[in-house]
Parts: sequence; C-alpha cells; structure tokens
Amino acid sequence: MQYKFVPAQVDYSDLASGRVFHSLAGHPAFPVRLASEIFQRCLALRSSTTPYVFYDPCCGAGYHLSVLAYLHRERLSAVIGSDVDERAVTLAAQNLALLNQSGLDERIAQLEHLFAEYGKESHQQALVSAAKLRERITSQGRLTVHTFCANALDADALAAGLHGLRPDIVFTDVPYGQHSSWQKAGPDPARTLLGALIPLLSRDSVVAVASDKQQKVAHEHYQRVEHFQVGKRRIVILKPAEGHKGDLFRYI
Repeated sequence: MQYKFVPAQVDYSDLASGRVFHSLAGHPAFPVRLASEIFQRCLALRSSTTPYVFYDPCCGAGYHLSVLAYLHRERLSAVIGSDVDERAVTLAAQNLALLNQSGLDERIAQLEHLFAEYGKESHQQALVSAAKLRERITSQGRLTVHTFCANALDADALAAGLHGLRPDIVFTDVPYGQHSSWQKAGPDPARTLLGALIPLLSRDSVVAVASDKQQKVAHEHYQRVEHFQVGKRRIVILKPAEGHKGDLFRYI
C-alpha cells in the first residue's frame, strides 16, 4: 500500500500508547501513521469541509480514536467512542478527556505524582510529551467528547448512545479474535455491524473498517470505495449506497 497523505515517517513518540495516552493491557495499539493515512483518505471522500462528528463503535481503550482527534482536531466537532467492554470504555473516556485542557492537566498532575514517588525515566518522558500536547491544544477550543457502552452489532443501542448525533466519519478496528472477539455475534458480524450503522449515517458519511484477512467487510447498502492490505490488516472504506435514506429505514 502506498501512503498518499503521510508519505514520510513521522516521529509519533509523544503519542505512544501507554506514555500519556492510556493503553489496554494485552491489546496492541493501532499504528499511528496508518491510522492517520486511513482517516485522511476518509476526509478526502467528504464533500463538505465543515467540522465532522467522528465515531468508533469498537473503540476499545480509544487509543487511535484519541490520537486521530489530536492530530486532526481542527477538522472535528465531536469525537465519540463506544464498546461492549465496560473496562475498555472507562479507559477510552480517560483518553478522550486528554483532548481537552482540564483532562490533560489532570493527567499531568498524575504523572508528576508518579515521577515524584518513583523517579522513573518513563514518567519524566511522559511529562515532556504531555507538556507538548498541552501546548498544542491550549490555543484550540474545547472539543465535544463522549463515550458509552454498547454492543456494536445492536443498532438500537448505538442510536441510544449517540443521542441523535449522526457520524460523518466512522473508523473502527474490529475484533480479530486473538486479543478481542465479537460478542453475541452471528456468522457474519462485520455485515451486522455495517447494518447497525446504516440508519445512523448520512448519505455523505464515510466508514473505514480495519479487520483481519478472514473477515469479509461488505453490505448491500454500501458501496466500497477503497480497499487495501497492510501486513495482516485489511482496510475497507465504504460509503452508503445511492438511495440511502438515513434513519427512515433500518437494514438487518
């Protein structure tokens, strides 16, 4: 896969999982460069330039959701994450809180306490990174963030958690089975996920799904715009098919 929007390697060490942003034990972090490339491909498919609602229905600890919101904050009006795992949603809420000054200040105070108590170099490095993040967001307005617990395959639960907000960009890294798995899923969970999302979208929404090679990411009410493979990941970018009428219909 050729990178279109992030052609050169960038130093993302300040955004490393487990440094300032919280990590979920046993769950590898989504590569920041790849995540940014996918997100910018989604942005390029949008017809408007107004700030967007960004949503991840399988957010886990919300790491790539938070990092992307940090990198592309000026393009966003709201950032929303949900997951079926309550423990993961708690961490996601903490990560999304770091996108605003009050949450980052609280995290800095926590890191200062850890450094004072243990004197670890990792805590000192985290404080340096946190100061850089704070400097960048200080000049920007407050970003709306929201998390909720819901099964991504349950359309009603997603609709209830979104409180009427219609996602403009959906980007999710679905369960692969090794570190996470679908819950209460049928034989084709990726298709069920797309079906649950379709009534929540506008005709201009863009959906990006990262999965393993074994899962087929397709649904008759979407058109596939792009697909490519990076290592063991397969990425599919879709848009609602012509004639999609938002929440007037619900597809199963």
